[in-house]
Amino acid sequence: MATAWLALGANIGNSRAQLEEAVTRLDQTPGLRVTRRSSILVTAPWGKTDQNDFHNMVLEVETESSPEELLVICLGIEAAMGRQRLEHWGPRLIDIDIIAYGRERVDRPNLKIPHPYAHERAFVLDPLREIAPEIADWLISRRF
Repeated sequence: MATAWLALGANIGNSRAQLEEAVTRLDQTPGLRVTRRSSILVTAPWGKTDQNDFHNMVLEVETESSPEELLVICLGIEAAMGRQRLEHWGPRLIDIDIIAYGRERVDRPNLKIPHPYAHERAFVLDPLREIAPEIADWLISRRF
């Protein structure tokens, strides 16, 4: 089993309900268990700012999946919930990003772990500090 941290965000429709649905779907995935969850924060959009505020949270999960398999799980849940990728940093029904997978480093075209922008985003760092301050500090230190 490996420990990973996932950032969830939503800003279309009932964002809180969508976050809760994503948490439930993740926790019901075989070989994956949600072990900690942050509170939900409401934050201004990042990158593309002419859109609704986001509801954000971070989860700690225990998983039997590799980083690549975990990415497939996250993308599958996004798709099952109706996410459409129409605009970079645009509005989204649900977004599930892998922030860290233990202290491993993955550098592939479709997967970068730790998440390359996590250390710049308060909407990731603040909820991450709530449940795993040592991982937030590690991301900020960029010693990976």
